[in-house]
Amino acid sequence: MKLDSNNHSVFMLQYHLILCVKNRKKVIDDTISKRLKEIFEKLCPPYHIMIEEWNHDRDHVHILFRGQPNTEISKFINAYKSASSRLIKKEYPQIRECLWKEMFWSQSFCLLTPGGASAETIREYIQTQGRKDGE
Repeated sequence: MKLDSNNHSVFMLQYHLILCVKNRKKVIDDTISKRLKEIFEKLCPPYHIMIEEWNHDRDHVHILFRGQPNTEISKFINAYKSASSRLIKKEYPQIRECLWKEMFWSQSFCLLTPGGASAETIREYIQTQGRKDGE
């Protein structure tokens, strides 16, 4: 829970977002992931979103974040996908060669709420993404 500018408590909902590269193209490395995370963090404040965990595999990212109940999550996700796609293709032009019709993200996304899983369980799951067996 966090406090607003009047020191009132603000309830935050937790979300697990999975975004895939169009046609599951394997273009995300540590450098690209770091830049994608920077873009995400820059877009968070106006939407009252707080990132908790981030990780990636070669063709998708996992993001654990919190947002206020009145946060327009779908608008935020669409703004993020649009901005990050544009910036990544501009800053890393070599990626364009791997993409289908220059589309970076798949049109769909997976947005989950933790349900009965603890925040720690989800955090551990995200931290293990991109690792090979036993690494």
